[in-house]
Amino acid sequence: MILKGAEAARYLARPDPSRAGLLIFGQDAMRVALKRQEAIAALIGPEGAAEMRLSRLPAADLRRDPAALMDAMTAKGFFAGPRAVLVDEAGDGLAELVGHALKAWRPGDAQLVVTAGGLTGKSALKKLIEAHPNAVCIGLYDDPPTRDEIEAMLRQAGLGALEPAATAALSALSREIDPGDLRQTVEKLALYKLGDPAPLSAAEVAALAPASIEAGVDDLLHAVAEGRRAEVAPLVRRLEAQGVNAVTLCIGALRHFRNLHRIATGAEAGRPGYNPRREQMQRQSQRWGVQRLEEALRLLVETDLTLRSTSRAPAMAVMERALIRLCNHR
Repeated sequence: MILKGAEAARYLARPDPSRAGLLIFGQDAMRVALKRQEAIAALIGPEGAAEMRLSRLPAADLRRDPAALMDAMTAKGFFAGPRAVLVDEAGDGLAELVGHALKAWRPGDAQLVVTAGGLTGKSALKKLIEAHPNAVCIGLYDDPPTRDEIEAMLRQAGLGALEPAATAALSALSREIDPGDLRQTVEKLALYKLGDPAPLSAAEVAALAPASIEAGVDDLLHAVAEGRRAEVAPLVRRLEAQGVNAVTLCIGALRHFRNLHRIATGAEAGRPGYNPRREQMQRQSQRWGVQRLEEALRLLVETDLTLRSTSRAPAMAVMERALIRLCNHR
Protein backbone atom coordinates (compact mmCIF):
# COMPACT_ATOMS: atom_id res chain seq x y z
CA MET A 1 0.00 0.00 0.00
CA ILE A 2 1.31 3.45 -0.91
CA LEU A 3 0.49 6.59 1.11
CA LYS A 4 1.02 10.19 0.03
CA GLY A 5 0.66 13.73 1.35
CA ALA A 6 -1.24 14.32 4.57
CA GLU A 7 -2.19 10.64 4.81
CA ALA A 8 1.52 9.68 4.78
CA ALA A 9 2.35 12.34 7.39
CA ARG A 10 -0.38 11.04 9.70
CA TYR A 11 0.81 7.46 9.28
CA LEU A 12 4.45 8.32 10.06
CA ALA A 13 3.31 10.12 13.22
CA ARG A 14 1.32 7.06 14.32
CA PRO A 15 2.21 3.88 12.38
CA ASP A 16 -0.10 0.88 12.59
CA PRO A 17 1.64 -1.67 14.88
CA SER A 18 -0.24 -4.53 13.22
CA ARG A 19 1.52 -3.93 9.88
CA ALA A 20 4.42 -6.15 8.86
CA GLY A 21 6.57 -3.48 7.24
CA LEU A 22 7.16 0.14 6.31
CA LEU A 23 9.35 1.53 3.51
CA ILE A 24 10.44 5.19 3.63
CA PHE A 25 12.43 6.42 0.63
CA GLY A 26 13.59 9.73 -0.82
CA GLN A 27 16.53 11.64 -2.28
CA ASP A 28 16.92 13.84 0.81
CA ALA A 29 18.72 11.63 3.35
CA MET A 30 18.02 14.06 6.21
CA ARG A 31 14.28 14.11 5.48
CA VAL A 32 14.21 10.29 5.35
CA ALA A 33 16.20 10.02 8.60
CA LEU A 34 13.89 12.41 10.46
CA LYS A 35 10.73 10.61 9.34
CA ARG A 36 12.24 7.22 10.09
CA GLN A 37 13.15 8.45 13.58
CA GLU A 38 9.61 9.74 14.09
CA ALA A 39 7.99 6.51 12.92
CA ILE A 40 10.18 4.23 15.04
CA ALA A 41 9.68 6.36 18.16
CA ALA A 42 5.92 6.09 17.63
CA LEU A 43 6.13 2.33 17.09
CA ILE A 44 8.27 1.29 20.06
CA GLY A 45 8.05 4.31 22.36
CA PRO A 46 10.77 6.67 23.64
CA GLU A 47 12.45 3.91 25.66
CA GLY A 48 12.30 1.27 22.97
CA ALA A 49 15.89 1.60 21.81
CA ALA A 50 17.23 1.67 25.39
CA GLU A 51 15.23 -1.50 26.13
CA MET A 52 16.80 -3.22 23.12
CA ARG A 53 13.49 -3.45 21.24
CA LEU A 54 15.10 -1.95 18.13
CA SER A 55 17.47 -3.96 15.95
CA ARG A 56 19.56 -2.05 13.38
CA LEU A 57 20.74 -3.99 10.34
CA PRO A 58 22.74 -2.06 7.72
CA ALA A 59 21.86 -3.19 4.22
CA ALA A 60 25.52 -4.03 3.52
CA ASP A 61 25.55 -6.51 6.42
CA LEU A 62 22.43 -8.27 5.17
CA ARG A 63 24.05 -8.95 1.82
CA ARG A 64 26.70 -10.96 3.67
CA ASP A 65 24.30 -12.57 6.17
CA PRO A 66 20.72 -12.73 4.80
CA ALA A 67 19.50 -14.94 7.66
CA ALA A 68 20.11 -12.11 10.13
CA LEU A 69 16.91 -10.37 9.02
CA MET A 70 14.51 -13.16 9.98
CA ASP A 71 16.51 -13.85 13.14
CA ALA A 72 16.06 -10.23 14.24
CA MET A 73 12.36 -10.13 13.34
CA THR A 74 11.48 -13.30 15.27
CA ALA A 75 13.83 -12.84 18.24
CA LYS A 76 12.30 -12.44 21.69
CA GLY A 77 13.67 -9.60 23.78
CA PHE A 78 14.18 -9.23 27.53
CA PHE A 79 11.66 -6.37 27.75
CA ALA A 80 7.98 -6.53 26.92
CA GLY A 81 6.62 -4.26 24.23
CA PRO A 82 6.54 -3.81 20.46
CA ARG A 83 9.76 -4.32 18.53
CA ALA A 84 11.14 -3.01 15.25
CA VAL A 85 13.91 -4.01 12.88
CA LEU A 86 15.51 -1.17 10.93
CA VAL A 87 17.25 -1.78 7.60
CA ASP A 88 18.95 1.42 6.45
CA GLU A 89 20.03 2.34 2.91
CA ALA A 90 18.39 -0.61 1.21
CA GLY A 91 18.20 -1.04 -2.54
CA ASP A 92 16.63 -3.31 -5.11
CA GLY A 93 19.24 -5.95 -4.34
CA LEU A 94 17.44 -6.65 -1.07
CA ALA A 95 13.93 -6.81 -2.57
CA GLU A 96 13.80 -10.60 -2.64
CA LEU A 97 15.06 -10.92 0.95
CA VAL A 98 12.59 -8.29 2.19
CA GLY A 99 9.79 -10.08 0.30
CA HIS A 100 10.58 -13.40 2.03
CA ALA A 101 10.68 -11.68 5.44
CA LEU A 102 7.30 -10.02 4.93
CA LYS A 103 5.77 -13.28 3.72
CA ALA A 104 7.04 -15.11 6.81
CA TRP A 105 5.98 -12.35 9.23
CA ARG A 106 3.48 -13.29 11.94
CA PRO A 107 1.73 -11.19 14.61
CA GLY A 108 4.15 -10.73 17.49
CA ASP A 109 7.19 -10.45 15.21
CA ALA A 110 9.07 -7.17 15.00
CA GLN A 111 7.82 -4.69 12.42
CA LEU A 112 10.28 -4.22 9.55
CA VAL A 113 11.20 -0.59 8.79
CA VAL A 114 13.25 -0.09 5.62
CA THR A 115 14.78 3.16 4.37
CA ALA A 116 16.15 3.83 0.90
CA GLY A 117 17.34 6.68 -1.28
CA GLY A 118 15.52 7.83 -4.40
CA LEU A 119 13.68 4.86 -5.93
CA THR A 120 12.30 4.95 -9.46
CA GLY A 121 8.84 3.80 -10.45
CA LYS A 122 10.39 0.55 -11.72
CA SER A 123 12.19 -0.18 -8.43
CA ALA A 124 11.69 -3.81 -7.37
CA LEU A 125 11.76 -2.86 -3.69
CA LYS A 126 9.20 -0.09 -4.14
CA LYS A 127 6.88 -2.30 -6.23
CA LEU A 128 7.12 -5.08 -3.63
CA ILE A 129 6.03 -2.88 -0.70
CA GLU A 130 3.34 -1.08 -2.73
CA ALA A 131 1.76 -4.41 -3.70
CA HIS A 132 2.03 -6.03 -0.26
CA PRO A 133 -1.33 -6.13 1.57
CA ASN A 134 0.26 -5.64 4.99
CA ALA A 135 3.07 -3.14 4.32
CA VAL A 136 3.17 0.60 3.70
CA CYS A 137 5.28 2.49 1.16
CA ILE A 138 5.95 6.23 1.64
CA GLY A 139 8.03 8.38 -0.69
CA LEU A 140 9.47 11.67 0.56
CA TYR A 141 10.21 14.34 -2.01
CA ASP A 142 11.93 17.72 -1.99
CA ASP A 143 8.69 19.64 -1.40
CA PRO A 144 8.76 21.93 1.65
CA PRO A 145 7.07 20.62 4.84
CA THR A 146 3.31 21.06 4.87
CA ARG A 147 1.58 23.30 7.40
CA ASP A 148 0.48 20.20 9.34
CA GLU A 149 4.07 18.93 9.48
CA ILE A 150 5.34 22.28 10.74
CA GLU A 151 2.61 22.42 13.37
CA ALA A 152 3.47 18.88 14.52
CA MET A 153 7.12 19.91 14.81
CA LEU A 154 6.11 22.92 16.90
CA ARG A 155 3.96 20.77 19.22
CA GLN A 156 6.79 18.30 19.74
CA ALA A 157 9.09 21.16 20.70
CA GLY A 158 6.49 22.54 23.12
CA LEU A 159 5.72 25.70 21.16
CA GLY A 160 1.99 26.24 21.39
CA ALA A 161 1.27 29.97 21.12
CA LEU A 162 2.22 31.64 17.84
CA GLU A 163 1.19 34.84 16.16
CA PRO A 164 -0.24 34.25 12.65
CA ALA A 165 2.72 36.10 11.16
CA ALA A 166 5.13 33.76 12.99
CA THR A 167 3.43 30.73 11.43
CA ALA A 168 3.77 32.34 7.99
CA ALA A 169 7.43 33.16 8.71
CA LEU A 170 8.20 29.55 9.66
CA SER A 171 6.39 28.30 6.56
CA ALA A 172 8.49 30.62 4.37
CA LEU A 173 11.67 29.64 6.20
CA SER A 174 10.91 25.95 5.63
CA ARG A 175 11.18 26.57 1.87
CA GLU A 176 14.69 28.00 2.27
CA ILE A 177 16.45 25.54 4.59
CA ASP A 178 16.80 21.77 4.96
CA PRO A 179 14.40 19.82 7.23
CA GLY A 180 17.14 19.14 9.78
CA ASP A 181 18.01 22.84 9.99
CA LEU A 182 14.31 23.69 10.36
CA ARG A 183 13.94 21.26 13.26
CA GLN A 184 17.01 22.75 14.97
CA THR A 185 15.58 26.23 14.48
CA VAL A 186 12.25 25.19 16.03
CA GLU A 187 14.06 23.65 19.01
CA LYS A 188 16.09 26.84 19.41
CA LEU A 189 12.89 28.90 19.35
CA ALA A 190 11.35 26.62 21.99
CA LEU A 191 14.33 27.16 24.30
CA TYR A 192 14.21 30.90 23.68
CA LYS A 193 10.50 31.03 24.60
CA LEU A 194 10.85 28.81 27.68
CA GLY A 195 8.96 30.53 30.49
CA ASP A 196 7.75 33.32 28.19
CA PRO A 197 3.92 33.24 27.91
CA ALA A 198 3.83 35.71 24.99
CA PRO A 199 3.06 34.17 21.58
CA LEU A 200 6.02 33.62 19.28
CA SER A 201 6.39 36.54 16.85
CA ALA A 202 7.67 36.76 13.29
CA ALA A 203 10.45 39.05 14.52
CA GLU A 204 11.66 36.34 16.90
CA VAL A 205 11.62 33.79 14.07
CA ALA A 206 13.72 36.12 11.91
CA ALA A 207 16.12 36.84 14.79
CA LEU A 208 16.76 33.14 15.53
CA ALA A 209 16.73 31.84 11.96
CA PRO A 210 20.09 30.50 10.72
CA ALA A 211 22.46 33.41 10.29
CA SER A 212 23.63 32.02 6.98
CA ILE A 213 21.22 29.94 4.88
CA GLU A 214 23.80 28.33 2.65
CA ALA A 215 25.13 31.87 2.12
CA GLY A 216 27.69 30.90 -0.51
CA VAL A 217 25.17 28.86 -2.49
CA ASP A 218 22.70 31.72 -2.16
CA ASP A 219 25.23 34.20 -3.59
CA LEU A 220 25.92 31.88 -6.52
CA LEU A 221 22.24 31.39 -7.35
CA HIS A 222 21.51 35.12 -7.26
CA ALA A 223 24.49 35.70 -9.57
CA VAL A 224 23.05 33.12 -11.99
CA ALA A 225 19.51 34.53 -11.80
CA GLU A 226 20.88 38.01 -12.57
CA GLY A 227 23.06 36.85 -15.46
CA ARG A 228 26.39 37.71 -13.80
CA ARG A 229 28.25 35.02 -15.72
CA ALA A 230 31.78 36.14 -14.77
CA GLU A 231 31.04 35.39 -11.09
CA VAL A 232 29.80 31.84 -11.63
CA ALA A 233 33.06 29.91 -12.07
CA PRO A 234 34.89 31.55 -9.10
CA LEU A 235 31.89 30.98 -6.80
CA VAL A 236 31.59 27.36 -7.93
CA ARG A 237 35.31 26.79 -7.25
CA ARG A 238 34.99 28.35 -3.78
CA LEU A 239 31.97 26.23 -2.87
CA GLU A 240 33.65 23.09 -4.19
CA ALA A 241 36.67 23.82 -1.98
CA GLN A 242 34.30 24.13 1.00
CA GLY A 243 32.96 20.63 0.32
CA VAL A 244 29.69 21.55 -1.42
CA ASN A 245 28.86 18.95 -4.08
CA ALA A 246 27.10 19.29 -7.42
CA VAL A 247 23.85 17.64 -6.29
CA THR A 248 23.55 20.15 -3.42
CA LEU A 249 24.02 23.01 -5.88
CA CYS A 250 21.39 21.54 -8.21
CA ILE A 251 18.86 21.11 -5.40
CA GLY A 252 19.50 24.70 -4.32
CA ALA A 253 19.11 25.96 -7.89
CA LEU A 254 15.85 24.06 -8.34
CA ARG A 255 14.51 25.50 -5.10
CA HIS A 256 15.55 29.04 -6.07
CA PHE A 257 14.02 28.92 -9.55
CA ARG A 258 10.83 27.27 -8.25
CA ASN A 259 10.51 30.17 -5.81
CA LEU A 260 11.01 32.62 -8.70
CA HIS A 261 8.36 30.74 -10.69
CA ARG A 262 5.91 30.93 -7.77
CA ILE A 263 6.51 34.68 -7.53
CA ALA A 264 6.11 35.15 -11.29
CA THR A 265 2.81 33.24 -11.34
CA GLY A 266 1.46 35.06 -8.28
CA ALA A 267 1.51 31.99 -6.04
CA GLU A 268 3.55 33.90 -3.43
CA ALA A 269 1.15 36.86 -3.33
CA GLY A 270 -0.09 37.66 0.16
CA ARG A 271 2.29 35.17 1.80
CA PRO A 272 4.44 37.17 4.25
CA GLY A 273 7.38 35.47 5.86
CA TYR A 274 11.08 35.13 6.24
CA ASN A 275 12.98 35.88 3.06
CA PRO A 276 15.88 38.32 3.41
CA ARG A 277 16.04 38.89 -0.37
CA ARG A 278 12.37 39.03 -1.27
CA GLU A 279 12.60 42.27 -3.27
CA GLN A 280 15.66 41.02 -5.14
CA MET A 281 13.85 37.79 -6.05
CA GLN A 282 10.79 39.72 -7.18
CA ARG A 283 12.98 41.71 -9.57
CA GLN A 284 14.58 38.51 -10.85
CA SER A 285 11.20 36.85 -11.46
CA GLN A 286 9.98 39.88 -13.40
CA ARG A 287 13.07 39.85 -15.64
CA TRP A 288 12.82 36.13 -16.34
CA GLY A 289 9.08 35.78 -16.84
CA VAL A 290 7.05 32.59 -16.45
CA GLN A 291 7.98 30.95 -19.78
CA ARG A 292 11.75 31.33 -19.39
CA LEU A 293 11.57 30.23 -15.75
CA GLU A 294 9.82 27.04 -16.84
CA GLU A 295 12.56 26.46 -19.43
CA ALA A 296 15.16 27.01 -16.69
CA LEU A 297 13.43 24.47 -14.44
CA ARG A 298 13.42 21.91 -17.27
CA LEU A 299 17.16 22.41 -17.74
CA LEU A 300 17.79 21.97 -14.01
CA VAL A 301 15.66 18.82 -13.83
CA GLU A 302 17.63 17.34 -16.75
CA THR A 303 20.87 18.28 -14.98
CA ASP A 304 19.66 16.68 -11.74
CA LEU A 305 18.87 13.43 -13.58
CA THR A 306 22.34 13.48 -15.19
CA LEU A 307 24.04 14.03 -11.82
CA ARG A 308 22.16 11.13 -10.24
CA SER A 309 22.72 8.77 -13.19
CA THR A 310 25.70 6.51 -13.87
CA SER A 311 27.24 9.10 -16.17
CA ARG A 312 31.03 9.42 -15.80
CA ALA A 313 31.03 13.13 -16.62
CA PRO A 314 32.62 15.26 -13.84
CA ALA A 315 29.62 16.25 -11.72
CA MET A 316 30.74 19.76 -10.81
CA ALA A 317 31.62 20.51 -14.43
CA VAL A 318 28.13 19.38 -15.50
CA MET A 319 26.57 21.64 -12.87
CA GLU A 320 28.77 24.63 -13.72
CA ARG A 321 27.92 24.29 -17.43
CA ALA A 322 24.19 24.26 -16.58
CA LEU A 323 24.53 27.41 -14.46
CA ILE A 324 26.41 29.21 -17.25
CA ARG A 325 23.70 28.17 -19.73
CA LEU A 326 21.14 29.72 -17.39
CA CYS A 327 23.14 32.97 -17.32
CA ASN A 328 23.19 33.01 -21.11
CA HIS A 329 19.53 32.03 -21.32
CA ARG A 330 18.51 35.03 -19.29
